[in-house]
Amino acid sequence: MPKFQYTGRNRQNEAIEGTLEAETEAAAADLLLERGLVVTSLSEAGGFNIGLFVRSLFNRVSKKDISIFLRQLAILISAAIPLVQAIRILADQTTNSSLREALNAVVDEVEGGTKLSVAFSKFPYIFNSFFVNMIRSGETSGKLDEIMNYLADQQERDYELHNKIQGALSYPIFIVSVMCIAAFVMMYFVLPKMLAMFKELGPGVQLPWTTQALMGATDITRNYWYLIIGGFVGSIVGIRIAGRSEAGRRILDTVKLRIPVFGKLFRYIYIIRFTRSFGTILVGGVTVPMGLRIVKDVIGNSVYENLITRTIKEVEDGNPISSVFMKSKEVPRMVAQMFAVGEQTGRLDDVLLKITDFYVREVNATIETVITLIEPMIMVLLGVGVAIIVAGILLPMYQITASV
Repeated sequence: MPKFQYTGRNRQNEAIEGTLEAETEAAAADLLLERGLVVTSLSEAGGFNIGLFVRSLFNRVSKKDISIFLRQLAILISAAIPLVQAIRILADQTTNSSLREALNAVVDEVEGGTKLSVAFSKFPYIFNSFFVNMIRSGETSGKLDEIMNYLADQQERDYELHNKIQGALSYPIFIVSVMCIAAFVMMYFVLPKMLAMFKELGPGVQLPWTTQALMGATDITRNYWYLIIGGFVGSIVGIRIAGRSEAGRRILDTVKLRIPVFGKLFRYIYIIRFTRSFGTILVGGVTVPMGLRIVKDVIGNSVYENLITRTIKEVEDGNPISSVFMKSKEVPRMVAQMFAVGEQTGRLDDVLLKITDFYVREVNATIETVITLIEPMIMVLLGVGVAIIVAGILLPMYQITASV
């Protein structure tokens, strides 16, 4: 009997991994589901596709690729095209080599008798646990076409929101980067030549503070440029390394929520991810505790992940979801109250949709506010920088001329 490797989470939200014996992968998946595990990956021992994983690092499957694949697959399934044929058609059409190879492998697995969800779970670096569990719920309920449409809608909305945020932040990031590069070039190449004549005046001449500041900045830039660049690169690398540890990630995620203006934007984004994903899970027929475990892995912020972990424990003890939300500062009061109403009326999925729509509008309004504020702030910073440079050069020249 073949052995299968698996990873997942139990009812206590503990990470579980191991091996088990079963006739087929489908039988292994059913066995793990009976044990109460949320399976994140399942493959035959030694069957992990290392080559495809390595290639996926250099040819990443973007949100756009997944969104297009899901929408097309939902359309083909709704048109009564057999599942295997539909995936094969999409594999031939996609331009992303990693996605194409993964889909071809999925087709081979399904033709061999493996469940679609199990076949997808072999590629966790492309199809996450949320995706796999939604497919599994569609297989169980016999509503795979509906689940595909729900997944496609969610992925398209996530992609649209991601693009909107990326587009809003790309302009200020580009401008600030250009300003930093221009300031470095000025400090290293241009200003030292212009300020050289003031250094020759000797210690008896009292220079304005702006000129002294410019001279000090240019000396530091020319003599310690490698420390400046190394410190900048080291800070980025250090933040990324710290984000991989549990304690470091918790600190960074907490700081992210405390940033003025942007903190509110991040908070809205995490709430949208939670409500939209959780609503989709509930529509798919997944139970509330199981749905919370699945959604916890797609939030992307440890603060909210810990909040959901506490919520799972409360729900399993028979308490409502809103009992934890009411006590949390990271969840707006309105969201907690709407959760309570949804649980009392038995229409939690509808309430989640309304919350998502509301906060999508709030994100759009916040993005417009951020763009409106950033442009004048950049102009003010640029003006202050130019004023300091001009004052640092012209004021001593005026003093020298006046003293002659």
